[in-house]
Amino acid sequence: MKKLIPLILVLFALCLCSCSDNGLTLAKNGKTNYEIVIPKDASETINKSAQTLQQYLQKVSKAELAVVSEDDQNIKKGKIYVGIPKEENLQPHEIRIESQNNDLFIYGESDLATQNAVFEFFESYLGCKWYAPGVESVPTLRTVALDNLNFSYIPEITTRTVHSRLFYDNHDFADQLKVTYEAFPYYVPNARVHTFHRFMPEETFYKSHPEYYALRDGKRLPTQLCLTNETVLEIVKDSVAAYFKRNPKTSVISVSQDDNQQHCQCDNCRKIDLEEGSPAGSMIHFVNKVAANFPEKTISTLAYQYTRKPPKIKPASNVLITLCSIECDRSAPIAEKCKDFADDLIGWGKLTDNIRIWDYTTQFTNFLAPFPNIGTIQPNIRLFRDNNAKWVFEQHSNNPSELFELRSYITAKLLWNPDLDFNSLLTEFTNGYYQEAGPFVKSYVDLIHSKIKEHPDFFLFLYGDPSEAFSSYLNPSLLEEYSNLFDQAEKAVADKPSIVARVKMARLGVDYAVLEACRKNLTENYSLMVEDETAKQTINPMVATLLDNFINTARNNNITMMNEMRFTVNEYASNYMSALKVAQRPNKAKGKKVVSLTQPKKYADEDPMVLTDSALGGSSFYANWLGYEGNDMEVIIDLGETQNISDISMAFLQVTNHVVFFPSSVTYYGSNDKVNFKELGKVKNPSPLNKKSKVNDINYFDLKFNPKDLRYIKVHAKNTETPYWHHAAGLPSWVFSDEIIIN
Repeated sequence: MKKLIPLILVLFALCLCSCSDNGLTLAKNGKTNYEIVIPKDASETINKSAQTLQQYLQKVSKAELAVVSEDDQNIKKGKIYVGIPKEENLQPHEIRIESQNNDLFIYGESDLATQNAVFEFFESYLGCKWYAPGVESVPTLRTVALDNLNFSYIPEITTRTVHSRLFYDNHDFADQLKVTYEAFPYYVPNARVHTFHRFMPEETFYKSHPEYYALRDGKRLPTQLCLTNETVLEIVKDSVAAYFKRNPKTSVISVSQDDNQQHCQCDNCRKIDLEEGSPAGSMIHFVNKVAANFPEKTISTLAYQYTRKPPKIKPASNVLITLCSIECDRSAPIAEKCKDFADDLIGWGKLTDNIRIWDYTTQFTNFLAPFPNIGTIQPNIRLFRDNNAKWVFEQHSNNPSELFELRSYITAKLLWNPDLDFNSLLTEFTNGYYQEAGPFVKSYVDLIHSKIKEHPDFFLFLYGDPSEAFSSYLNPSLLEEYSNLFDQAEKAVADKPSIVARVKMARLGVDYAVLEACRKNLTENYSLMVEDETAKQTINPMVATLLDNFINTARNNNITMMNEMRFTVNEYASNYMSALKVAQRPNKAKGKKVVSLTQPKKYADEDPMVLTDSALGGSSFYANWLGYEGNDMEVIIDLGETQNISDISMAFLQVTNHVVFFPSSVTYYGSNDKVNFKELGKVKNPSPLNKKSKVNDINYFDLKFNPKDLRYIKVHAKNTETPYWHHAAGLPSWVFSDEIIIN
């Protein structure tokens, strides 16, 4: 009997290592006769990839495979070779998953490609999914059996970045989804974009050498550099050299315009731009000269706003063109609604193969607002891919935004393979991440995207506001339908608190839209105040509940930012509470006629009656604010009859990066004949504009005085001139005002 034992062990080993026309069996019933083999001089990345393979094979099969060096192989065991190529002639970034005899080879052209190959193996052949940090789906299999494999894949987009802290803060998750750990890999820190002011700060050079800066309407302003000034070129070269010296391991630096369109129009710069057919002409001439000094490095520059149109001159071989799609309508694919950008992409592609795409996928003024552009992500990525863009940066919000986990996952997956089936991908995520609530979340996504298509003229803007959509895809009946879908989603997972929390996170966008609809008093139900059974005006209980849920969900998920201007959730809550207090105040101006003595522009339909309509403005200038560009605001409110008043309050908005400033002062006047006005008092801006001013804020300019009998109130808000140091120097600034409260 003892003589039979070795034979039985041999047969068992052969069973576990079987490889025939039907493939190979890696594990069965928690047992394996395989080991993982890595190169004897394996790098840290290869070691980690092998450990990942070991870890997940154990999760899948309950079998534990040893990781050994190729010098320590057991000849009696089957092999899974990680990072040891079966063939040497691989293309850059290529991955391979191949079987041969009893062995499996998982490798790539580089260590990073091998890492990608390991995760591709688990996804494609064992059904593993990674939806978010710590949220995965790993099947348990009694038998891990594979067909004979001969898989090869070369990702067409080779540097893939999704601007999401889910990846930046969780490197394992970034590895699983095959994207970068940071927004600007390989770049010099602090010199990644908009660098002119870093190389030549106006505090250092402007007063003594204004000629270094842009000539605008006959005046030198520190908005951009003068790119034909030879001294400017030498200073920038020296600055670039200093940055590289301080950061010797980096290979890319940005030499790029600051974030404004106030480029130099001096004779020399203008001459080049006219000859080149684009202001990108003087930029590329300048950047090429910088690049010539650093032939072993990459000099990145922007094709952005005024430099987006390609010139005639070719960028140097070590110049990286970062082409930006910031102006595009996001309601449909770029090729359909932003043809100018598509044409520019094609034009740059004729000049260079060194193109990095900077695309945008969120609403920067309202991170948490519904933004139905998910269906455009795939066609846009395909457009970039088809035009030879190898490096794509999808600028999401970094901070949590609407459907944050879903957007991060789908964008990363499509960057790896732009040709995946989108509907299957969406279903895969919603069912995997939201579980039984998934079909309801997907129904919401499908519905809101179908509704925006019913309004082909709607411009879905990165700097828009939900209030723009209250007559289209966010109309009251649809808001109710969306809310009902999320109610059903929560009910479907009511016995799973962790999944309920995910659903609450997903519904933040709808809840935010409803809160903003109520702020605007959109309907009787969507309003800040409602009548109780005694006809008394009270706070809408739905608003109180939604605001409480919104704040708690944000805090529970470490959501702090409402927009790119760093307007916080706490500030939003505080401002909303202030709006509720304002709504409860009696107001003798409510519904009263307003006449504007100065001309408003563009926003709120240029209708001064928004100042007394009880709809209160939010943090975005689209949200019920009356705007005045380059002039003071001067309005007269007719109270209809003489009334005794003693205080006036009016709200003003500040968004400094969009040239919206608080007025320098607000003066209130009173009259009974609409001809002879007497000053009631002046309120100066308590926080005059400076470089450290709060970017996004709302301030009430309040005045109290001895009671007076008056019929007409005049308000004069004095515009704050754009200072020379602001990026929009030379351009007119805005005053935005909202509800006036008179009592």
